[in-house]
Order: sequence, then structure tokens, then C-alpha cells
Amino acid sequence: MTNIKGAFTELPVINIQDLSTDNLAKRQAVAAAIGQASKEVGFFYVTGHGIPSELIAGIRTAAKNFFALPMQEKMNYYIGQSKSHKGYVPEGEEIYGSGKPDLKEAFDIGFQAADDHPFVVAKTPLIGSNDWPELPEFKSKVLDYYQAVFALGHRLFDAFALALGLPEGYFKSMVTCPPAKLRLIHYPFDATAEDKPGIGAHTDYECFTLLLADQSGLEVLNEDGVWIDAPPFKGVDGEEAFVINIGDMLEVLSAGTFIATAHRVRKVPQERYSFPLFFACDYHTLIRPLPHFLKADEADQYKALSIGEHMWSQALQTYRYLREKVANGELQLPERARTTNTFGHLKQQAKQTTTVNS
Repeated sequence: MTNIKGAFTELPVINIQDLSTDNLAKRQAVAAAIGQASKEVGFFYVTGHGIPSELIAGIRTAAKNFFALPMQEKMNYYIGQSKSHKGYVPEGEEIYGSGKPDLKEAFDIGFQAADDHPFVVAKTPLIGSNDWPELPEFKSKVLDYYQAVFALGHRLFDAFALALGLPEGYFKSMVTCPPAKLRLIHYPFDATAEDKPGIGAHTDYECFTLLLADQSGLEVLNEDGVWIDAPPFKGVDGEEAFVINIGDMLEVLSAGTFIATAHRVRKVPQERYSFPLFFACDYHTLIRPLPHFLKADEADQYKALSIGEHMWSQALQTYRYLREKVANGELQLPERARTTNTFGHLKQQAKQTTTVNS
């Protein structure tokens, strides 16, 4: 891959098949390509990932079957009834910084935490069991996909470690019971939709995202300020590629070595299904550079905020049912919460005055 920083016109494509070999040199070569893409673009496609096509077909079938249900049945699994912020998200439930409801519906699942896990016992936000719809094979199809893509996330985290000059497995202890969310997202057909931004420009909160979508709509902002299309991509053998993008947390953990690049989803008329898995570290992992990257004069530029606190505070400010609970005093924002429009490098955000309680 040539140096394309600031002028990329398409996303790099990286075959990661050699990450599964016993040959360290081959794994390092893939990691080097991933590292370059992460430094210069913040987005890339991966092929050779080994996710079976039947698992991809399975989650698509599960999503279509669920979203085809009558609204009354879907609302039986409303996220506002969940103990751990999982379940059905109806159209208009999510409200971002613009104050306008987001016109899509979703079903969210998370890491399968046992009821006796210490995080669950401690009532840690975002951690707990999933509430599964009573649809034939829904749970098995979605959970099989989640587990396969989550395992792919671990492989990629090892590659990110190599790319940063760290040993493979460095991040493994940070990902034991994380608030890593998989979203089944449905954008309904809308013949009247204007081709304009739907979900506005943002970066993802977590370490990185593994995305599979069946239609165009995703756009990535290059350093010349140009929006670049990132349509679905297939390898030479017909394998569907995943889009991988760096999130805020990995940017900060690497002290800006890897970049979280702004992206958005356009409003398009065609029906669209999207399956992002947001790969995060455990709830109490602090958002600050790893010791290898933190300079002595930068220590005070990073607020002591945990990954989970950041994710929970964003949810409290985004989901209608949680916003209402904050408004009536049932829930409180974490003391160090940041507002929803503070995307990007958290070192810079640490200098901002938080006014989320107003």
C-alpha cells in the first residue's frame, strides 16, 4: 500500500489470512499493512477473515425475520425494558447531537455475561444477559455470528499489538467481559429519501468496529475534506469483506498513532441492513495512552475516564428512554461524562469544559 495519507480515494484492502498461520514473519507482514492503514486512513477492508458465508447468511435471515414482525411484537423486546441496555431500538429512539431522531430501527446484543459474573453482580452498566426474541433459530444464528466476529476481533487486536511494537496477546487481559455491542440495523426502504447525510459525521467510541453491510451508504472523510464512498466489497473468491475502522479508544491507547477517522451514513432510498460489532475493552479500562506511548509532559492532558463510563454516558445522552430517566433523576451521568458532540481524539477533549448536566 502506498502512502495515501490525506488523499485516499478508496479504502485499502488487506488479506488477513496469514494472521492464522504459525509463521510469525507472515503475521508481522499482515500487521504492518494493518498498522499503515490505521495510521494513514483509519479504515480498511479485510478479506481472508475466515467467517463462513453461512454465518453471514444466517444473521441476515435472522434480522429480516425479526424486523418483519409487527411493531407490537418487536416492542416486546424494547431496549427500555432491558436490565443491561440490549434489545429492540425503534425508529426515533436514538437522538444524536443534532436533536433529530435517527430514522432506522435496530436490535442490539452484547457479550454473553453469566448472571454470577462479578460485573453483573455489581450491576455494571451495559453488562448482562441478552433478551432473545422467540423466533426460530434467531438466537443461534445471531449468537453464532457474534462469537465468530468477536473471535476475529481478538485476532485483529493481536495484529494491532504487533503493529504497535507490542507482543501478541498484549490486549487479551483487557477484553474478558467487555461492553462489546453487535447491532442488527435496518434502514427501511424510502422512495422519497434525499441523498444526503443520515447519521452525521462522527467517530466510534470503542477500540475498533467490524462492519458488514449489504448496501452502499457509508462514507469516510479523507484529510482533504472529501467524503469517500465505502461500498460493500467482495474478494476475488466472492468472499464478503468486513470494513474495519479505528475508534476513539484505540486512538488514545496508541496516543494518536492510529487515527479514528470521521465517517457518516448517507440517506439512501434502498432498504439496507448493517451489522457493526463495536469491539471494546472491559468496562473499567482507563482511556489513556499505554505506558509505551505516554510522554511525561502529556500525562495531565488525559482525563481519568474509563471505557465503560464513556460508553454509558454516551448512551445516557442518546437513547430517548435513558434521557428521560436522567431528566427525572432516576439516573445520573458519570461525573466525568463528555457531551455527544465531542468525537475524535480524547486528549483534545480533555481540555473542554463538560456541560452535559445542563
